Amino acid sequence: MFTGIITATARVVKKNLTKKGMILTVTKPKKWKVSVGASITVNGVCSTLKKTIRGLTFEYMPESLERTDIQSLEIDSIVNLEQSLKAHDRLDGHIVQGHVDTTGKIISLTPEGNSYMFTIEPREKKYIPMIAEKGSIAIDGISLTVTAVTKKSFTFKIIPYTWEHTNLSTKKKGDTVNIEIDVLAKYLNQLTRYATRT
Repeated sequence: MFTGIITATARVVKKNLTKKGMILTVTKPKKWKVSVGASITVNGVCSTLKKTIRGLTFEYMPESLERTDIQSLEIDSIVNLEQSLKAHDRLDGHIVQGHVDTTGKIISLTPEGNSYMFTIEPREKKYIPMIAEKGSIAIDGISLTVTAVTKKSFTFKIIPYTWEHTNLSTKKKGDTVNIEIDVLAKYLNQLTRYATRT
């Protein structure tokens, strides 16, 4: 489990895409003490640490590659990292599982005062009803608050700190991001669907 509060960014140094999946290596953040087997989100994707030699190495199965944009990463791409939540940690963001639901395309990115406004169009529109204005959502692993929702897209705004300390500052119109819907919204949607079938 995670909070969506990004604790470091890293640079992709190696990528090996095969028929069976993908192996990805990123730089290790300074002062990080992590062990093989640890759970870390990479751009919001819950990833198991495979090796710690010459960086942090993760292995992804086809399911992860199909649902996320992890395979579109290139050498020198900047990724967001967060270590798993400990029992005594503060929950400063919201409950994030690292289970990416779909990807979305940035259809606009504009400065607004001291903030930056992003509008995202999800690849699968079935998730739009689960997104609520002033509700929580995770974008590339970042806990954010939705500011507006339409039939096709949703909008969020970020403060300068988030712009400076995550990979959102490297994004541009047309880029894709990973989307994780608030887990409470997903459970409520499932319960509602079940109730209407019975």
